[in-house]
Amino acid sequence: MSDVLDRFLRYVQYDTQSDEQSTTYPSTGKQLVLLRDLAAELRALGPTDASIDEHGYVTATIPATTGKPNVPAIGFIAHVDTSPEMSGAGVKPIVHRAYDGRDLVLPDDPNAVLRVRDIPELADHIGHDIVTASGTTLLGADDKAGVAEIMTAAAHLAAHPEIPHGTVRIAFTPDEEIGRGTKHFDVAAFGAVCAYTLDGGPRGEIEFESFSADAMTVTFHGFNTHPGYAKGRMVNAIKIAAAFIAALPQDSLSPETTGGYEGFVHPYVVQASVDRTSVKLIVRDFVTAALKDEEALLAELAERVTARFAGARVEIAIEEQYRNMREILDGHPDVVEHAREAIRRAGLEPRSKPIRGGTDGSRLSFMGLPTPNLFAGEHNFHSRLEWVAVQDMEKAVEVIVHLAMVWADT
Repeated sequence: MSDVLDRFLRYVQYDTQSDEQSTTYPSTGKQLVLLRDLAAELRALGPTDASIDEHGYVTATIPATTGKPNVPAIGFIAHVDTSPEMSGAGVKPIVHRAYDGRDLVLPDDPNAVLRVRDIPELADHIGHDIVTASGTTLLGADDKAGVAEIMTAAAHLAAHPEIPHGTVRIAFTPDEEIGRGTKHFDVAAFGAVCAYTLDGGPRGEIEFESFSADAMTVTFHGFNTHPGYAKGRMVNAIKIAAAFIAALPQDSLSPETTGGYEGFVHPYVVQASVDRTSVKLIVRDFVTAALKDEEALLAELAERVTARFAGARVEIAIEEQYRNMREILDGHPDVVEHAREAIRRAGLEPRSKPIRGGTDGSRLSFMGLPTPNLFAGEHNFHSRLEWVAVQDMEKAVEVIVHLAMVWADT
């Protein structure tokens, strides 16, 4: 099991940050460096079909070892890219051995501190080995923990053909962090009845319901002219957009004020000029039909604000992003139940909670590949304070191996 840590420490030193503004696929060439190395590493482990395609998808097969007929093929998937929100260049991972319960001060920035009072999960890891970055970058546990766990489980299965399991398919993908991870994924060629992403949080968790999500762009059109001679003529689109943002609900329907199964609307990018200002928003809810109500509210606010500025107009564009994976997974209860059984066999109690976001599994489920999300041990995603416990990664490896065996038992 020490292999999972060794792999993880190696993988996080690759800069694989994706880029939302890019028009290429993958969005950054540096993701391909790790992806090509993963394909080579898989071939060295034994899978002779390990390869990388023109889109950067790495796939491999661990052949079935069970003598039972008709055991379905299952898949395990993780993404290599890291968030555009925080630098992933020059990551210096630190292993804090036998964590003793005190705050962890990261050496490259004394203001970067994992404080026990702010991170109650640390109390569950006394005596464990915790990995962080050095304080100026993210760590990359999201999702290189998942990559390391799948690779370690693959190595174990390849080295132990006496373990009974059906065909196991593996995939490593780019661009999940910018919502494009499944854009070119060939579900039919992957050839599995279901898959599991390893891209979750604390040990024991299985996630099978996610937000449904749309993106909404509200563009305000004004009129620009020389400010010295603008009286009665200028219509400032920046001010219209500011009024729109100020009109959004203050005590509800925002990320700052919601939790659990509550949805939200969230302005996250403003591209501003006097003549034209656009506000990009994300709209999230666990009930897909509720997205229309939230979008109607935003449209009404935008129209109402625009009407206060003579000569202004507004355009609204809505793009579907992903849908709640539970809508599909409820039709495949064995996919989730087998995961729960594998978690129990690893000595853990299965836990479930809704994902207040989405994963590649959300899209893949609607593409015909039911794909819940399993824990990888990740904490403080997209942050300089990101961390993972080695013991959680080891448990994730155990769950993968047990899950392959559970499917062979059915």
